[in-house]
Order: sequence, then structure tokens, then C-alpha cells
Amino acid sequence: MRAITYNQYGSADVLETVKMARPIAKADQVLVRIHAAALNPIDYQMRRGRFHPFVRTRFPRIPGSDFAGIIAEIGSKVTNMKVAEEVYGMAKTSVGGSYAEYIAIHPAEIARKPASISFVEAASLPLAALTSLQALRDLGNIRPGMQVLINGASGGVGVFGVQLAKTFGASVTAVCSHRNVELVKALGADRIIDYTQQNIRQLDDAFDIFYDAYGNQSYSKIKHLLTSNGRYISTIPSLRNFRHRLFTFFSRKKARVVLVSSTTRDLDELRMLVEAGELRPVIDQEFLLEQAREASLYLETRRAKGKVVLTGLHP
Repeated sequence: MRAITYNQYGSADVLETVKMARPIAKADQVLVRIHAAALNPIDYQMRRGRFHPFVRTRFPRIPGSDFAGIIAEIGSKVTNMKVAEEVYGMAKTSVGGSYAEYIAIHPAEIARKPASISFVEAASLPLAALTSLQALRDLGNIRPGMQVLINGASGGVGVFGVQLAKTFGASVTAVCSHRNVELVKALGADRIIDYTQQNIRQLDDAFDIFYDAYGNQSYSKIKHLLTSNGRYISTIPSLRNFRHRLFTFFSRKKARVVLVSSTTRDLDELRMLVEAGELRPVIDQEFLLEQAREASLYLETRRAKGKVVLTGLHP
């Protein structure tokens, strides 16, 4: 099979397109023939060695978590899936493997693909949409009528944060640049703040949830914007954010860090929202598998509106 690999930490220049044996599904796994794979910032952060002290990396490494495709084989112990079923899901970020034509994965990490969208759109969902779902629902305890601010509302995670917050009945204040206002408005935001024109730290509002989907606002700098029981939630697993989480454990205002996991239950919830028309993917650009280097460089600009996806893995 074709795959993108790297043999050392570094810039996008270390990415190579190679031919290699396709993985073999274990008895409790399925083999998925990948049709599309989405990029996420964690991919290039891992490639740069940012998490080297905490995550053991084996080279050559195939990057990528998100994918959508068709089940090609099932292990002897798998009873709840069948060959030719269309699925989508997310490999563990520490393992990777989706920048390739095939991936072996446990059924508990995938689910049936939403029938109303393409493989490209489905591949864009898992990590980003699951991150926002688990952040808002599980860490934010989001409820109807809550005031929610989403920082980085036009990015890969933020576009799902806006939509999911609305499905929970919250009032959404979205932060983005002027060039993305129309996109974010179309996603359902109640109020939009252009960060190039207004410093959000100087707002007079109080929010039940401050969801930092971009990663440039710390708890210590925005805690005055939280209600008395407000939650700051970051997508960045930095030492600073984990310290804030620890120090606010007994506080009414809390800092949290979302650590996403892929489960069939949550993927099914996303699928139902997509098929009900309440959640839609936003694709910025598509690249061929062999263009993974260019795709990564584009993602690293942090200017993508929605998701960047690798396509053309299979016709």
C-alpha cells in the first residue's frame, strides 16, 4: 500500500511517500480501506517531537488519526461489523496510521459513516468534532441557555464547537477574524467578535464556558470573563494548562483540558446530528496523499477555515 511516513522528528520535509505492506488486522480488529484522511495540528506537533518526553514513537511512523473508508477484512473475534460496511473513526493520536491506504483498528474506535455525506466530509469529523463534543458536554456540562464563548471559531475544532453548542441550546459568542465572519455566522453563532478589532480580554460579558479551540488564551488571562461557576476549557495539553487544572480543582471557576477519545457511542451521536442536518463538516482544502507535505505546511499556517483532508487514496 501507499503511505506517508517519517523516520525522524522535523519539519514537513521529513514526510515521504512510500510503498509498504498493508497492516494485518488482529482477531479483535478490522482492516479499513481508507478513502480519505483528515489532518489535525496534533499530527505536525507529534512530527516535530513536541510530545517526545511523554509519547514513545517508533520509526518509521505513519501520521494521522482521522479517516473514513470501507471495511476490507474483519478479525475472527469481531461480530458487530461486516465487510464492505462504510465507516469512519479516529486512531489514537499516539499510534497514528491514517495517512495510508489501509489501517487496522479496533471496532470500538469506529462507527458507521453518516450516509448523507461523502468520505471526505466524514473523515473531517472525528478528532475535531469529538473534541468539541467531549469538551462542551463532559467538561463544560453545557446546558440550554448557557453563555458560551468559542475562541478560534472558524478553525477545524471551532467550527464544530459553534454548531454543537447551538444543538445544546446555548447562546454562542464566536471569536474569529473578519475574513471568516460569514462562515461562522452561517454555522449559527449568535454574536461574532473580530479579534483583529477587539481584545476579547477586555469584554464586559460573563461566560459559563470559555472554550479555547485556538489555544492562545490562558485561564489566568480570561478567568475574569467566567461566571461564578464558569469553566475554561482548552484543547492544548500543555504543562501550563494542566497546572491550571490542578490549581482550580477546588475552585468554583475551573480550568479543564480536553483529551479526546474515539468511541462508537460518540461517533454515532455525531452521525445522528449530521443526518438530522444539525452538524455539517466544513472543508477548506483537499490534497492528494502524495501532497501530504504541502497539506501539512498549509495546516501549519493556522489559517485553515475548517478542515484539510487527504483524498484520492482509493478511487
